[in-house]
Amino acid sequence: MTFETTHSVTLKIWDRSAVDHTLDAVVNDISARANAPKHHIAVTCSGPNTYTVSLNRNAPKAPTFEDVTH
Repeated sequence: MTFETTHSVTLKIWDRSAVDHTLDAVVNDISARANAPKHHIAVTCSGPNTYTVSLNRNAPKAPTFEDVTH
């Protein structure tokens, strides 16, 4: 999978029972490869059984539990 040049990858997942597991694995892999936190990775449904996973290094910081409770 070449990710560095486009900063996104499109997946066609036919097995509905594998969607969550597959997308979670892709997000973890991209996060590790790009050395980026998971909240910089977006997953969108871009068509029937089609998902686009993209990296946004300028994404705002995700709120932490402490941010929400204080």
